Amino acid sequence: METAKSSLGFLTKLLAGLALVYALGFLLFASTLPHRPQAVAHADAIVALTGGDARLDTAVDLLEHGAGKRLLITGVHPAITKPEIKQLAHGGRKFDCCADLDFAAEDTRGNAAEAAAWVKAHRYKSLILVTANYHMPRSLAEFTTDMPGVRIEPYAVEPEGVDFAGWWRDAHTIRLLQAEYAKYLASLVLNRFISQDAPATDTHRRG
Repeated sequence: METAKSSLGFLTKLLAGLALVYALGFLLFASTLPHRPQAVAHADAIVALTGGDARLDTAVDLLEHGAGKRLLITGVHPAITKPEIKQLAHGGRKFDCCADLDFAAEDTRGNAAEAAAWVKAHRYKSLILVTANYHMPRSLAEFTTDMPGVRIEPYAVEPEGVDFAGWWRDAHTIRLLQAEYAKYLASLVLNRFISQDAPATDTHRRG
């Protein structure tokens, strides 16, 4: 009986400790989300992860203003065409010649794998990574794992209609950040213990 009580007490303390670590980690995650950089750090290429119009607008604008030589938009729905994205993101002449679409990636890990193959094919040494601010930590974890020799410059975009400055006051934002934080922790664990040597498929489409 005493042994069972001792084991239960230890387990309770362990779970409480893990919950405290998780909560403190979440607070740090939510309070240190990256902001849109004041200045653009030029790179060989630009990679944008789909998931909102603001990401595409930002990435295409960076391309048109010469922040990178070429743009990859990864995670594009197979039914969407390049002309449609050009119109949606207000692309110009550089978009016509220097933007590629990836239709294979279905999640962030896939985004990183497809982008790594694209970067390797073009022999790029640096890239600007465009995605939402809450999605940036996980994206950086995946991209740096797949591209250890590539300089990655994060360019965070804040989705419209979400108050990240006062995230604790809005239940929807709390749920959004909690879900992303859990995925971020899972990404760290998977990148630490699971090999990512599987080759990416070549499904990039040019205009």
